[in-house]
Amino acid sequence: MINTFDWFKKWAGYTPDKIALKDAESGTTLTYRQINNASNSISYYLKDKYQLKKGDRIAIIAENDLTQVLLFGAAQKMGIILVPINYRLAHAEVEYLLGDSECSLVLYSEGSYDVHGLKYEATYEPIAPFIHFIDDESPEYEEQVNEEDPIFILYTSGTTGFPKGTLYTHKMLFWNSINTALSLTISSTTKTLNCMPLFHTGGWNVLLTPVLHHGGTIIMFKKFDAEKILRSIVSEKLDLFMGVPTMLKMIAELPEFESTDISFLNYIIVGGESMPTPLIRKYHNKKVPIRQGYGLTEVGPNLTSLHQREAERKQGSIGKPNFYVQVRIVDDNENNLPPNEPGELWISGPMVTPGYWKNDKATANSKSEGWFKTGDVALMDQEGFLFIVDRKKHMYISGGENVYPVEVERVLLQHEAINEAVVFGIPHEKWGECGAALIVKGKEISSEEIRDYCMKNLAKFKVPTEIHFIDSIPKGDTGKIDRKTLKSTFMKERDMA
Repeated sequence: MINTFDWFKKWAGYTPDKIALKDAESGTTLTYRQINNASNSISYYLKDKYQLKKGDRIAIIAENDLTQVLLFGAAQKMGIILVPINYRLAHAEVEYLLGDSECSLVLYSEGSYDVHGLKYEATYEPIAPFIHFIDDESPEYEEQVNEEDPIFILYTSGTTGFPKGTLYTHKMLFWNSINTALSLTISSTTKTLNCMPLFHTGGWNVLLTPVLHHGGTIIMFKKFDAEKILRSIVSEKLDLFMGVPTMLKMIAELPEFESTDISFLNYIIVGGESMPTPLIRKYHNKKVPIRQGYGLTEVGPNLTSLHQREAERKQGSIGKPNFYVQVRIVDDNENNLPPNEPGELWISGPMVTPGYWKNDKATANSKSEGWFKTGDVALMDQEGFLFIVDRKKHMYISGGENVYPVEVERVLLQHEAINEAVVFGIPHEKWGECGAALIVKGKEISSEEIRDYCMKNLAKFKVPTEIHFIDSIPKGDTGKIDRKTLKSTFMKERDMA
C-alpha cells in the first residue's frame, strides 16, 4: 500500500536536490532526497535494533536540530509516535511524562539534558549519531499508516496540575498544513527559519511541518538569539518569520535594528499573545507587515489569522478563522451568542484532536458533539473578527512559554513548610510576564529556600520571580479563591509601594 502521508518520499521524487533543511550554526544542509533516504534507514534501524513497531513511542529530549526532522520522517513512514519533551523540565517532571507516555526509547542531546538520575526504565540513547544516516540508501520503508494514527503526543500543562498528552494525528498534521498554506500563502518557494522549540506544537506545526509539506526550505536554529536571527533574516532573504512578541521586542531593541533592511519579508507571524501597538508600528515603519493569530496544541494549532492590513485597525484581535476552521461563541448553556457578547470559544474541523492519551475523562470534558471547548473566553465583533477576552483559566505566558499556576501551586503545596499558595502572572519587562507567588507558611521558611526548592522540581521559567508571604488567602462563599480579585489587590498594593 502506498503511504500517502510520506511527504519526503514525494518530494524526493519531485525535487530530490532541493535543500529542505539548513542548520544555522554549522551550515549543514539536507536535501529532500537525503532526508528521505535517512528516514528509510532510521525506520529499519529502529525496527531491527529496538523492535519498534507502529504505535510505539519515542521520547525526544533535545534542543532543536536537523536529526529530529529525520525522526519525523521515520514516524511518517513506520507509524511510530514521537513524544517531544521540554529539556528545561526538572527530572521529576520528565519522569512523569515518560511514565505516562510509556516510551520504550528515549533520545536526548548530551549538551542540553542530563538523563543520569532518571528513574524511568527505558533505553536511553544520544540523538546526535542519527544524523549519520543521511549517507545511507535503504529501500523504501512502507507501513500502513492511517489518518487517525498519532504521529505526536504533545504534552501541555493542565489546569489539574498534571500535564495531558494531546494525541496529534497524521490527519491533523495534513489539515493544519492546508489551513496554514491557505492563510499564509506557503509554497515550494517558501524559505523561513525556525527558532521555536520543538518540544512545543509551535516549533513543529506553526511553520516547520507546513513548509516541509509544501516542499519549501527551513533554516533551523537551536534556540532564539536575537542578533543571529536578525542576521539570518537578511543573509537568507527569508519570505517570512514567526515569533512571539517577546522575541520581536528583543530584535527591535538591537542597536542595528534601525539600520537593517528587512522590508523584503512578506510579513512576520506573531503568536502566543497579543502584540502591543507600538511594537507593531516599529515593524510597520520598516515596511514589514504583522500577521497575528491564535492556536492551540489540541486543535491545529493554526486556527485564526489577522490579515496584515488590519493589524492596527483591529489591534488585539486574533483575526478570522482559517479556511477549514469553524468557530462558535457559547454561553454556559451552550447556546450561540450574538456579536460582541463574550463566551467560551468552541472550535470544530478536521484538525481537532481525537483526545488525550490515556485520559478518557479529560477527552470527554473537552468535547461536545465534535466541538472542542477551548476554555478561552472570546467574542466576535460585527465584522466577524475574534477577540480573546480572557486566557484559558489562569494561564500566563512567560517568554513564550505557557505557565499554568495550578501546576506551580501543586509543587509548592508539597513542601511541608507551605500551608497555602496562590500563583499568578504579573508584567515583566523582558519576558512579558513572570510568576508571583503568595505563600501562607506552616513552618518558618525563606523565599530563597522556596525558590531553591522550585528550581529542583520545576522548569526555570515556571519558578516564581516574586515570592510574598501573607497571613491568609481570602476565599469566597464556596471556598474558592477569587484569583482575579486577589491579583488585582496585589497589583494595586505593588504599584503603590
